Amino acid sequence: MDAVRVALLREVLAGTEWLGATRRFAGALRGSVVSHGGGLLLVGTPRYEPWHLAAHLVDEAAWSGTPELAPTLVRHAARPSDPAHLAVGLGRLEAARHGETLLVVAPDTAGDTLLERVHDARRAGATVLALGSGEADLAALAHESLAVPDGSELDLDTVQHLVSAAAGENAVPSPRSRRRLRDRLSRLADSLTAPPPPRW
Repeated sequence: MDAVRVALLREVLAGTEWLGATRRFAGALRGSVVSHGGGLLLVGTPRYEPWHLAAHLVDEAAWSGTPELAPTLVRHAARPSDPAHLAVGLGRLEAARHGETLLVVAPDTAGDTLLERVHDARRAGATVLALGSGEADLAALAHESLAVPDGSELDLDTVQHLVSAAAGENAVPSPRSRRRLRDRLSRLADSLTAPPPPRW
Protein backbone atom coordinates (compact mmCIF):
# COMPACT_ATOMS: atom_id res chain seq x y z
CA MET A 1 0.00 0.00 0.00
CA ASP A 2 1.58 3.28 -1.08
CA ALA A 3 1.49 6.63 0.73
CA VAL A 4 -1.48 7.88 -1.30
CA ARG A 5 -3.62 4.88 -0.36
CA VAL A 6 -2.59 5.16 3.28
CA ALA A 7 -3.63 8.83 3.21
CA LEU A 8 -6.99 7.92 1.65
CA LEU A 9 -7.51 5.18 4.21
CA ARG A 10 -6.75 7.61 7.01
CA GLU A 11 -9.31 10.01 5.58
CA VAL A 12 -11.87 7.23 5.66
CA LEU A 13 -10.97 6.26 9.22
CA ALA A 14 -10.82 9.79 10.63
CA GLY A 15 -12.82 9.94 13.83
CA THR A 16 -12.84 6.17 14.38
CA GLU A 17 -10.99 4.36 17.15
CA TRP A 18 -8.63 2.78 14.60
CA LEU A 19 -6.78 5.89 13.63
CA GLY A 20 -6.04 6.85 17.22
CA ALA A 21 -5.24 3.28 18.26
CA THR A 22 -2.78 2.67 15.42
CA ARG A 23 -1.09 6.02 16.03
CA ARG A 24 -0.74 5.31 19.77
CA PHE A 25 0.71 1.88 19.09
CA ALA A 26 3.07 3.27 16.44
CA GLY A 27 4.12 5.99 18.88
CA ALA A 28 4.96 3.35 21.49
CA LEU A 29 6.97 1.43 18.89
CA ARG A 30 8.86 4.47 17.66
CA GLY A 31 9.41 5.78 21.18
CA SER A 32 10.83 2.47 22.33
CA VAL A 33 13.28 1.95 19.48
CA VAL A 34 14.43 5.57 19.33
CA SER A 35 14.85 6.08 23.07
CA HIS A 36 16.79 2.84 23.44
CA GLY A 37 18.88 3.29 20.30
CA GLY A 38 17.32 0.64 18.13
CA GLY A 39 17.38 -3.10 18.17
CA LEU A 40 13.91 -3.88 16.82
CA LEU A 41 13.12 -7.59 16.58
CA LEU A 42 10.01 -8.58 14.59
CA VAL A 43 8.52 -12.06 14.92
CA GLY A 44 5.29 -13.76 13.90
CA THR A 45 3.78 -17.12 14.74
CA PRO A 46 4.71 -20.52 13.29
CA ARG A 47 1.93 -20.07 10.70
CA TYR A 48 2.44 -16.36 9.98
CA GLU A 49 5.62 -14.43 9.26
CA PRO A 50 5.22 -10.63 9.02
CA TRP A 51 7.35 -10.15 5.88
CA HIS A 52 5.20 -7.31 4.62
CA LEU A 53 5.45 -5.32 7.85
CA ALA A 54 9.21 -5.85 7.91
CA ALA A 55 9.51 -4.40 4.40
CA HIS A 56 7.33 -1.40 5.26
CA LEU A 57 9.28 -0.66 8.43
CA VAL A 58 12.55 -0.77 6.46
CA ASP A 59 11.04 1.77 4.02
CA GLU A 60 9.75 3.98 6.82
CA ALA A 61 13.14 3.85 8.54
CA ALA A 62 14.80 5.14 5.36
CA TRP A 63 12.17 7.78 4.52
CA SER A 64 11.90 9.17 8.04
CA GLY A 65 15.62 9.16 8.80
CA THR A 66 14.94 6.83 11.74
CA PRO A 67 17.21 3.82 11.15
CA GLU A 68 16.12 2.32 14.47
CA LEU A 69 12.78 1.37 12.87
CA ALA A 70 14.43 -1.13 10.51
CA PRO A 71 13.67 -4.53 12.10
CA THR A 72 15.45 -7.83 12.28
CA LEU A 73 12.92 -10.40 11.05
CA VAL A 74 13.05 -13.42 13.35
CA ARG A 75 11.77 -16.56 11.64
CA HIS A 76 10.47 -19.86 13.01
CA ALA A 77 11.88 -21.92 10.15
CA ALA A 78 15.07 -20.01 9.35
CA ARG A 79 17.85 -22.06 7.75
CA PRO A 80 21.56 -21.26 7.65
CA SER A 81 21.38 -21.43 3.84
CA ASP A 82 18.84 -18.55 3.71
CA PRO A 83 20.04 -15.05 2.78
CA ALA A 84 21.42 -13.26 5.85
CA HIS A 85 18.32 -11.07 6.39
CA LEU A 86 16.11 -14.19 6.38
CA ALA A 87 18.38 -16.51 8.36
CA VAL A 88 17.67 -15.19 11.87
CA GLY A 89 15.97 -17.90 13.91
CA LEU A 90 14.14 -17.98 17.23
CA GLY A 91 17.43 -18.26 19.08
CA ARG A 92 17.77 -14.50 18.57
CA LEU A 93 14.91 -13.99 21.03
CA GLU A 94 16.97 -15.77 23.69
CA ALA A 95 19.69 -13.18 23.12
CA ALA A 96 17.31 -10.21 23.48
CA ARG A 97 18.51 -7.72 26.06
CA HIS A 98 17.62 -4.49 27.82
CA GLY A 99 17.17 -1.69 25.31
CA GLU A 100 15.85 -3.91 22.53
CA THR A 101 12.24 -3.93 21.36
CA LEU A 102 10.37 -7.08 20.39
CA LEU A 103 7.30 -6.66 18.17
CA VAL A 104 5.18 -9.81 18.00
CA VAL A 105 2.59 -10.04 15.20
CA ALA A 106 0.14 -12.85 15.97
CA PRO A 107 -3.03 -13.19 13.92
CA ASP A 108 -3.42 -16.67 15.40
CA THR A 109 -2.29 -18.43 18.57
CA ALA A 110 1.31 -17.65 19.46
CA GLY A 111 1.90 -21.11 20.97
CA ASP A 112 3.76 -22.08 24.12
CA THR A 113 7.25 -22.03 22.59
CA LEU A 114 6.94 -18.48 21.29
CA LEU A 115 5.25 -17.28 24.50
CA GLU A 116 8.11 -18.71 26.56
CA ARG A 117 10.68 -16.93 24.41
CA VAL A 118 8.76 -13.66 24.56
CA HIS A 119 8.56 -14.03 28.34
CA ASP A 120 12.32 -14.62 28.53
CA ALA A 121 13.01 -11.58 26.33
CA ARG A 122 10.83 -9.41 28.55
CA ARG A 123 12.52 -10.74 31.68
CA ALA A 124 15.90 -9.88 30.12
CA GLY A 125 14.74 -6.27 29.75
CA ALA A 126 13.36 -6.07 26.19
CA THR A 127 10.26 -3.97 25.58
CA VAL A 128 7.50 -6.21 24.17
CA LEU A 129 4.77 -4.98 21.82
CA ALA A 130 2.01 -7.25 20.51
CA LEU A 131 -0.14 -6.77 17.44
CA GLY A 132 -2.76 -9.34 16.48
CA SER A 133 -5.79 -11.27 17.57
CA GLY A 134 -5.61 -10.08 21.17
CA GLU A 135 -4.67 -13.45 22.62
CA ALA A 136 -4.78 -12.96 26.40
CA ASP A 137 -1.48 -14.68 27.21
CA LEU A 138 0.47 -12.61 24.69
CA ALA A 139 -1.29 -9.37 25.65
CA ALA A 140 -0.39 -10.02 29.29
CA LEU A 141 3.31 -10.23 28.35
CA ALA A 142 3.27 -7.06 26.26
CA HIS A 143 4.08 -3.59 27.49
CA GLU A 144 1.79 -2.31 24.73
CA SER A 145 -0.69 -4.23 22.58
CA LEU A 146 -3.15 -3.58 19.79
CA ALA A 147 -5.87 -6.17 19.20
CA VAL A 148 -7.37 -6.79 15.77
CA PRO A 149 -9.97 -9.49 16.53
CA ASP A 150 -11.76 -11.48 13.84
CA GLY A 151 -14.76 -9.57 12.60
CA SER A 152 -13.17 -6.12 13.01
CA GLU A 153 -13.83 -3.47 10.39
CA LEU A 154 -10.15 -3.66 9.43
CA ASP A 155 -8.00 -6.70 8.86
CA LEU A 156 -4.54 -7.20 10.32
CA ASP A 157 -2.75 -6.36 7.06
CA THR A 158 -4.46 -2.98 6.86
CA VAL A 159 -3.68 -2.23 10.50
CA GLN A 160 -0.02 -3.11 9.88
CA HIS A 161 0.06 -0.55 7.04
CA LEU A 162 -1.36 2.12 9.33
CA VAL A 163 1.07 1.28 12.14
CA SER A 164 4.15 1.27 9.92
CA ALA A 165 3.18 4.55 8.25
CA ALA A 166 2.49 6.23 11.59
CA ALA A 167 5.74 4.93 13.07
CA GLY A 168 7.66 6.77 10.35
CA GLU A 169 5.94 10.10 10.95
CA ASN A 170 7.62 12.94 12.77
CA ALA A 171 4.38 14.67 13.76
CA VAL A 172 0.80 13.61 14.41
CA PRO A 173 -1.79 15.38 12.23
CA SER A 174 -4.81 17.03 13.81
CA PRO A 175 -7.99 14.96 14.18
CA ARG A 176 -10.74 15.29 11.57
CA SER A 177 -14.50 15.31 11.79
CA ARG A 178 -16.46 12.13 12.54
CA ARG A 179 -18.38 10.45 9.73
CA ARG A 180 -19.85 7.01 9.43
CA LEU A 181 -17.21 4.38 8.66
CA ARG A 182 -19.34 2.79 5.96
CA ASP A 183 -19.67 6.13 4.15
CA ARG A 184 -15.94 6.72 4.28
CA LEU A 185 -15.15 3.21 3.06
CA SER A 186 -17.55 3.74 0.18
CA ARG A 187 -15.82 7.00 -0.75
CA LEU A 188 -12.41 5.29 -0.59
CA ALA A 189 -13.60 2.46 -2.86
CA ASP A 190 -15.02 4.98 -5.32
CA SER A 191 -11.81 6.98 -5.44
CA LEU A 192 -9.63 3.90 -5.91
CA THR A 193 -11.77 2.49 -8.74
CA ALA A 194 -12.57 5.73 -10.56
CA PRO A 195 -11.01 6.22 -13.99
CA PRO A 196 -8.29 8.90 -14.19
CA PRO A 197 -9.50 12.38 -15.12
CA PRO A 198 -9.24 13.28 -18.83
CA ARG A 199 -6.06 15.09 -19.89
CA TRP A 200 -6.62 18.05 -22.17
